[in-house]
Parts: sequence; structure tokens; C-alpha cells
Amino acid sequence: MDSHDAELKKELNATLQARRELGDEYESALVDSFLEKVDQRIDGAVERRVRRQLAEQQMVVARGSRGGPKPTDSWGERFGFGIVSMVLAIPLSAIGGGIAHLPGLLVAWAGIVGVNAVQAARTNPGLFGGRRHKSSQDSEWED
Repeated sequence: MDSHDAELKKELNATLQARRELGDEYESALVDSFLEKVDQRIDGAVERRVRRQLAEQQMVVARGSRGGPKPTDSWGERFGFGIVSMVLAIPLSAIGGGIAHLPGLLVAWAGIVGVNAVQAARTNPGLFGGRRHKSSQDSEWED
């Protein structure tokens, strides 16, 4: 278990204990507080990943490379991303549906689909109608 996971589990346990002690009237504030901590953790992870990917893209551009997925985009990484996405969909669906009912559930799933679409577009350039190379004989690009 990652130290961040252990820390988050402690936060959740503390939130649940506080809810038991304080009662139902503080439930919304406690959930909001916990979700804010989760949101900050996710924002930090996303920010680190975006910075790393930006640096990688700048290196590729600086080297004059173009083309398909990076060697680090293995099948296992893509499969793992899909599995993690589906595992996280369960609590996100429960939280979104529990707090805001159907609109919350729709927003949660729109986010899940959006993240997966961005990942698919990143690992498969041209997937959504971008540029594709015609052939090895013809060096022109088409839209």
C-alpha cells in the first residue's frame, strides 16, 4: 500500500469516526471536507503527470521526432489505465449519485469518459480525426 493511500485511509477513518461522534447534522460538512482532501490529492497527481508529459513532449519536439505512441505506452499501461478507471468509477458513481442523484452520476461518468477519451487520443494520435500519414511512398499528410 502506498503511503498516500495509507494517509487517505486514515483521513477516511477519521472522517467516519467524526461523523459517528458528531451525528447526521455534520455529515455534509465532513463529506465535503474529505472530498476536498481527495480532490487536492488528485489535483497534485494530475499536475505532476501533466508536467512530466509536457517535459516529455518538449523533448520529443526538440529532437525533431513525431509519430505514434511513445515506447512507454505499452499495452500493459493502457490496460492498467482502463482497470484503474473502472475501479475509480465505482466510488465516484456512488459519491456523485449519493450527493447529487442523477445529475451527479452523469457528471461523474462524463468525467470518467472524458479522462479515458483524452488517454485514448494521447496514445493513439489521429484516433478522433486528426492527421494520419497516407503511405510510406507519399510523404504528404491528410486531414
